[in-house]
Amino acid sequence: MTVLSPDILLIQALNGLASASSLFLVASGLSIIFGVTRVVNFAHGSFYMLGAYLGWSLTHRVMTLGAPGFWGSVLAAALIVGAVGVLVEMLILRRLRRAPELYPLLATFGVVLIVQDVALAIWGPEDLLGPRAPGLTGFVSILASRFPVYELFLIAVGPLLLGGLWLLFRRTRFGLLVRAATQDREMVAALGVDERRLFSSVFFLGSALAGLGGALQLPREAVNLNMDVSVVVEAFVVVVVGGLGSLVGAYVSAVLIGVIQAFGILFLPKITLVLVFLVMGIVLAVRPYGLFGRFGEGEGLRSSVQETVLRPLSATSRAVFTLAVLLIAAMPFFAGDYAMGLIAELLILAVFAASLHFLMGLGGMASFGHAAFFGIGAYGAALAFKGLQWPMAASLVAAPFAAAFAGLVAGWLCVRLSGVYLAMLSLAVAQIAWAASFQWVALTGGDNGLLGVWPPTVFASRSGFLLLTLALTVAALAALRIAAFSPFGYALRAARDAPRRAEASGIDVRAMQWAGFVIAAAFAGIAGGLYAFAKGSVFPTYLAIGKSVDGLIMVLLGGIGSLTGPIIGAFAFGGLEAELMASVAFWRAILGLVILALVLVAPSGIMGLIGTRIVKAAKPAAPA
Repeated sequence: MTVLSPDILLIQALNGLASASSLFLVASGLSIIFGVTRVVNFAHGSFYMLGAYLGWSLTHRVMTLGAPGFWGSVLAAALIVGAVGVLVEMLILRRLRRAPELYPLLATFGVVLIVQDVALAIWGPEDLLGPRAPGLTGFVSILASRFPVYELFLIAVGPLLLGGLWLLFRRTRFGLLVRAATQDREMVAALGVDERRLFSSVFFLGSALAGLGGALQLPREAVNLNMDVSVVVEAFVVVVVGGLGSLVGAYVSAVLIGVIQAFGILFLPKITLVLVFLVMGIVLAVRPYGLFGRFGEGEGLRSSVQETVLRPLSATSRAVFTLAVLLIAAMPFFAGDYAMGLIAELLILAVFAASLHFLMGLGGMASFGHAAFFGIGAYGAALAFKGLQWPMAASLVAAPFAAAFAGLVAGWLCVRLSGVYLAMLSLAVAQIAWAASFQWVALTGGDNGLLGVWPPTVFASRSGFLLLTLALTVAALAALRIAAFSPFGYALRAARDAPRRAEASGIDVRAMQWAGFVIAAAFAGIAGGLYAFAKGSVFPTYLAIGKSVDGLIMVLLGGIGSLTGPIIGAFAFGGLEAELMASVAFWRAILGLVILALVLVAPSGIMGLIGTRIVKAAKPAAPA
């Protein structure tokens, strides 16, 4: 075992503290916004990235002014990003204030897509190197090593920001209102406080902090288009570990995670990809509401999926779906290979989305990591087919069993929590599974993946595989619908809507939720197994955060209040994304605009919009 010198250990500790301060800048704004507005702001990372790009542009225009130009540019970038945050709140999120709390998450994801393409159009795809901070360009000697002065400056920024925010929230009227709104928004509104102005102010502050964090990274790292998602995930981890709404908790959590990551590179290099999520899992297992959280905080996501009334299909709906199945089954007679391949992929996505809806819509458990079971199912089928030389049918059976076993383990951990904490723990589980698939090269092939997972001759053609996928999709969706209207499905919804009453009625709530978790994982595994044969390969990206976000979008876009919603959402999102990617340069921005338009017009999803139109059409006209 290598013995490291004291100076190396001290330098790593200081590196961890510098990273912690940078992370706290972003996490503090995220915590403030969620604490008051209850918005899970996925676009917070985009504000961070925007601050970095704006800081780069502004500093390059005023480089001749030295320190005043550099620090003025950093401050200006933060203020501009704060103004952008206010515009997002006023134009988009304010209109969704009465919508279920997961729909603003969908809206902010649309903002992420738009900001990514705006940044691409303005600054291009190349990494941009920022200037060094005037006056902070040197090094200091620490024992036998040198440490950048700018990193020491960042270490000081964290405590100074924490102190400034503490004074703001404890010694000003604005801070008093923010703390009151965090505790009881309805009471603050009843006392005559302008809730809209308060929310806009909070969004400005939180977004400006994210922009400041991005601009301060210019001397440390290159600005690039991948900054947004990576930092927002880490910021969510910091906020959840520290305890939602606690700035002190966010700072302590940032320090804990920053230092552990710094030393993890030295002592545990093989698990550095998931070290932060392991820390979160351990903390939430010991303290389910975070280090400084309070009981009941973070329950907001649960209310988004409560009291969902599900109804059997009407005669008209059954006829429409029968016609759709017959039309897809007839595609080999009139459609080309591309169209059949696309429809097969959309059918697979429909099963994946329906499995997530079973977990969220019926079980009331929002998951940010459902792609883990999709990917595990894909790897299960591929390893059985390639490694064990099983036939395709047996390999497809192995997929849901592999995913169900993973769901059995993950569900035991996750059902102990609820709301945002459950969602983030599911994300941690997914990231651990992703890292295992990425680093376990002997089994999974690492980032090279598993190749050659092609169906046998009878299903090798596009038409043969489409018919197989259609048959399995119809069977899977029918099974999920039967489960939804079975005694188990009703018990699961009772555990979702009124857990205490359900317990009093003799229902084991945790056992019901755990079983629902396993069932949802198994059906996600079915989709993953089919996807492996559709693509002929399996890669770690199948378990990545992006795939989980796609599942959330499909469920919310279709409408969480309907069993048909995720199917419609899968076809709408998957089809639109595929067509835009193939034909439009800035397809993300267009997709983001479409998502925003649908969310604003139909905050309850496409099926909610259709249901509203049907109800309005059925109402008799008012007498003249």
